[in-house]
Amino acid sequence: MLAKNIKYLRKKEQLSQQDLADRLQIPRTTLGDYERGKTEPNISILINLSQLFSTNLDDLLKNDLSQQDYEIIKNKDLRVLAISIDENKEGNIELVDTKAEAGYLESFSDPEYIRDLPKIGFPNIPTGTFRGFEISGDSMLPIEPGSIIIAEYVEHFDSIKDDKTYIIVGKSEGLVYKRAKKLQNEEQLLLVSDNPFYHPYTIDLDEIAEIWQYYAHLSFSDSKILFNNMVEEKLNEIQSQLKEIQEKV
Repeated sequence: MLAKNIKYLRKKEQLSQQDLADRLQIPRTTLGDYERGKTEPNISILINLSQLFSTNLDDLLKNDLSQQDYEIIKNKDLRVLAISIDENKEGNIELVDTKAEAGYLESFSDPEYIRDLPKIGFPNIPTGTFRGFEISGDSMLPIEPGSIIIAEYVEHFDSIKDDKTYIIVGKSEGLVYKRAKKLQNEEQLLLVSDNPFYHPYTIDLDEIAEIWQYYAHLSFSDSKILFNNMVEEKLNEIQSQLKEIQEKV
């Protein structure tokens, strides 16, 4: 694991090959050979590496140190989930923006993909597994497009509460943010938009890959302006409908 670990630790500390080579007092090309596994450092260089990165020699040689940056959550209902963790072994809050959505559906359990997602901080957040999702569309107004939903991972379907809002990650439909209600047969969820122009629909439980319950959200626009715009749109729509009726009469 030595070659992989040297490269991983260097990148984790945001060092260029030249930076690390200078600290080790070796040519950059020699360090490049170490990272490609073409040559191996002598014991003196190994000791310097272990001290520089505060890791013991045994781990440096034998263990995949990148594995320390994530954990895998498994349960019987939903898919395997990779989460990254910080130096205090606490889960990070990764941000899945609209650009990353397609990749997220493909790479949800890939530790390197999850680790490379941008991280966001949120004050006084309780213990748990949280993730941020950027929402698009107007189906959940007054939460406007571009807002970031901070949501907590739901491990079991039994934890779903009627009329609460969730990020639902569908195996084929992608990510949606809706209110959820368990149907009587308990094999489906009814998903409802807060915007009445969007009709409710159902999704089978076996089509759900992940569920995240709303905890908080970050908005980036003036809510009063947004509300005024909504009222103006409604008035324009009513005027348009009245005009159609008038023309028919």
